[in-house]
Amino acid sequence: MTSANKVKFPIGVTLIATLLFMTLCTLGIWQVERLAWKRDLIVRVAVRVHAPPVPAPAKATKSDEYRRVAATGTFLHDRATLVQASTVRGPGFWVLTPLRRLDGSTLLINRGFVPPDARTSYTRPTGPVRITGLLRLTEPGGGFLRDNDPAADRWYSRDVAAIAAARALPATLPYFIDADAGPQPDALPIGGLTVVQFPNNHLVYAITWFALAAMVAGAYIFVMRQSGKDRRA
Repeated sequence: MTSANKVKFPIGVTLIATLLFMTLCTLGIWQVERLAWKRDLIVRVAVRVHAPPVPAPAKATKSDEYRRVAATGTFLHDRATLVQASTVRGPGFWVLTPLRRLDGSTLLINRGFVPPDARTSYTRPTGPVRITGLLRLTEPGGGFLRDNDPAADRWYSRDVAAIAAARALPATLPYFIDADAGPQPDALPIGGLTVVQFPNNHLVYAITWFALAAMVAGAYIFVMRQSGKDRRA
């Protein structure tokens, strides 16, 4: 091996190792930042969920999701929509019923879960009602790997705009409310089944990236030592 080749090989290895090491460290740092963001999000959402209810707003942004709100009005049971659901109680449907408010606006209320054999046999309170629950953002498009089919009245997500259009609901607010559980826990529909949970694997990912970076550094040191021995031989 020539002297030139002996020099080129370590330089090439150094460039590749440096690039890999920096990339892996950058990914590790990014996951640490994501971990801090996720922990902050979990704390902020927990505060919203357990706070006293506030009046339902006219508009909602992502920072309002899972906020505890209250609304008063009259249910329009003849325009209710059943949305396919998978819950801790098994498969079934969410009952989304429009709530006509005193100001003329309409607010979709997810009253809760009903099993398939009870899709028509659930309570329908009449007269003015006060609903408390968690503000949820619309779910456009569909779910369960299927698109909503308004023409066939098949719904796989709680798409507020699409449901409002299909049911001819005027002045519908752009979000819905997951109603709290009622005084009778087993009365249908069953409210209070909102799952407030966020996957948080960022620490595992960060450790993985930093471990890979350490392995690259260790491999580089080993190759450099072997290269030095070969040159001295």
